[in-house]
Amino acid sequence: MIAKERVYFKTFGCRTNQFDTQVMISKIKDFEFSSDELEADVIVVNSCTVTNGADSSVRHYINSIERKNPNARVVLAGCGSHSKGETLLADKKVFGVMGHSEKENINEILKKPESFYEIGDLEHIDSTIVEEFVGKSRAFIKIQEGCDFSCSYCIIPAVRGGARSHSEDTVIEQVKKLADNGFGEFILTGTNVGSYGKDHGSSMAKLLKKVSHLRGVRRIRIGSLEPIQIDDEFKELLDEPWMAKHLHIALQHTSDKMLDIMNRRNSFISDKRLFDELSSHGYALGTDFIVGHPGEDDRAWMEAMERLIDLPLTHVHAFTYSKRDGTAAASMSDLVRGDVAKARHRELTELIKEKNYEFRKANQSNLEVLLESGNDDIYRGFDQYFNRIEVRSSEDLSSNWLLMNSVEVNREGNMAKYSS
Repeated sequence: MIAKERVYFKTFGCRTNQFDTQVMISKIKDFEFSSDELEADVIVVNSCTVTNGADSSVRHYINSIERKNPNARVVLAGCGSHSKGETLLADKKVFGVMGHSEKENINEILKKPESFYEIGDLEHIDSTIVEEFVGKSRAFIKIQEGCDFSCSYCIIPAVRGGARSHSEDTVIEQVKKLADNGFGEFILTGTNVGSYGKDHGSSMAKLLKKVSHLRGVRRIRIGSLEPIQIDDEFKELLDEPWMAKHLHIALQHTSDKMLDIMNRRNSFISDKRLFDELSSHGYALGTDFIVGHPGEDDRAWMEAMERLIDLPLTHVHAFTYSKRDGTAAASMSDLVRGDVAKARHRELTELIKEKNYEFRKANQSNLEVLLESGNDDIYRGFDQYFNRIEVRSSEDLSSNWLLMNSVEVNREGNMAKYSS
């Protein structure tokens, strides 16, 4: 009997990519899944191309495989396949390239004996139902694909296409399968999650209500939302017990000048009103923030920091601006020096770190924690506020839910000891 070839998946970037990797893993019927890149016959690189730096990370990894496992066939998937796939294939850096729409065909594509370029289209929407998440205690559910926004710095609409939603029936079936397999926390993700349903008469709020009624669903988290997508229908769900008490809302900046340059659809006045309202319901609030975008002069930065101090933020994904070829920002002048951008990044992250510390001190009881796998008697997981907690226990607590009322809060995180 001929042994099946082994496939290793390397995933870069966002939660959407993590879900896409699980879709591909579920489809490799004539191959074996490998957890070791050095033993794999095929390495599928699910790439990110959100910045030039992301492209560089992918290329660096591919180059490292050339040295570590020179006999492996490297296949490029993900967003980078649409922006850099032709170049990498022409340079013989990869054996093959496959686009987003080809994920479900991966089993047949990987059988190809010669180099290939299967880029597909940007209108496809998956129908695959994933029944397991390898190495995960939480389940990611991709509910939509693509984005209709035109932000100055972003290449994603060009590599993932316009916004389009999975059907409610597909999402419901997906959650049911995973709930039956023991998952209790579900993270709804996509390229622009808050646009869900606009193309077929539904909405994020309507979907949340239906998912919440499914047996086994204990907690629902939502990927990054745009401020304008949080409407009255959504706000009616804020106090539901199954809603994770954390929302990630992409502001990108708090200076009016910068929001205009970035071609954003939000304004600080309405953002502040929204964040204050959500905070009054006990929510931890995170955001994305780009530091050093062209045009961010000293005055704009001072305004941004003054406003950030006033916002009830607890988490931040802060990015130092990185040029992305093919975007409006790539041709802008009035650039910010790298050392200035790095200093601003530190200033921002230190501010939000302090805000998070104060929030955790004020919210250290009734913490509903879902633990992940651990080692050396240490288990890590997240509470309902999306704060990480480290639990010491001699018992195996992998994938367990704990209600914690006694945690040690310090600046680096929350810690606790568990005894049955």
